[in-house]
Amino acid sequence: MRVEVDLDRCTGHGICESIAEDVFEVTDDGFAVIHGAQRPESDRERMQRAVTGCPAAALRLLD
Repeated sequence: MRVEVDLDRCTGHGICESIAEDVFEVTDDGFAVIHGAQRPESDRERMQRAVTGCPAAALRLLD
């Protein structure tokens, strides 16, 4: 599974970072950066929470 961010939609709210600070980082310029986009299946629930919690709908999961 892979998590991606659409930088055209990202508004830097940081909800993803609060859910998974080891995966997401909101930079000083207000965009989310993903560290380790390829995630193990055991991380699916947490990544899904980040995707659904994003108010800008900028994140998505790919199988």
